[in-house]
Amino acid sequence: MNAVTEPQTLIRPDGTAIAYHHSPGETPGVLFCGGFMSDMTGTKALALESSCIRNGRAYTRFDYRGHGQSGGRFTDGTIGLWADDAMAVLDAVTTGPQVVVGSSMGGWIMLLLAQRRPARVAGLVGIAPAPDFVERMWEDFPEEVRQTLQRDGVYHEPSEYSDEPYAITLELIEDGRRHLALPAAGEVTCPVRILQGMRDPDVPWRGALDLVDRLGGDDVTVSLVKNGDHRLSEPADIDRLCHTVEDLAQAVAAA
Repeated sequence: MNAVTEPQTLIRPDGTAIAYHHSPGETPGVLFCGGFMSDMTGTKALALESSCIRNGRAYTRFDYRGHGQSGGRFTDGTIGLWADDAMAVLDAVTTGPQVVVGSSMGGWIMLLLAQRRPARVAGLVGIAPAPDFVERMWEDFPEEVRQTLQRDGVYHEPSEYSDEPYAITLELIEDGRRHLALPAAGEVTCPVRILQGMRDPDVPWRGALDLVDRLGGDDVTVSLVKNGDHRLSEPADIDRLCHTVEDLAQAVAAA
């Protein structure tokens, strides 16, 4: 299994090595885009890999720069750079149509990929997608945190998902505003499936409905999990994710 082998690397123009695992198979393939400070060895990424291998479907997972096994420093990363990393993997590693799965921040990245590569992105599955989250982040920050960011360029925010705090940089916020996905969400017309927990403290579930309203296509469904949290990593959540992705891939193949 790829989970226990060394990753391959894709070298970006600036020399940064992007680590990835790719399993060949039928198209449409599945490309997994992880979340903020997550990596490609997470529960959802590996469960999808196993599901795709069982179904004979191509699958790709990778780490953005500054994440997991890829090169670069996390604090140098931005939405624009991470989206470029994802697009490089899409272009260089995968072939044919792809169902792009985006978890949390990966939901922002997947929308950017769909906008930039509409001929390659055949469908999207968002897991608590968080497009344009820097806007809400800035609005929610108290004034002293904003002052820290403007003075120091970085704020270390405690995380309930990791022992290490999130390093939020001013450049992350400013660059994110230059790569907003929601204003152009109407350009996304491929089929979209959204899985969203209603007890998600980080991405309010009503944001999923706002995203649906903005998307340009009609083949869009939302599955709300009443007791679901942000991770959606319980066994039932994982089963739902794997079935959703495979069902969408089959529908895309039959279209």
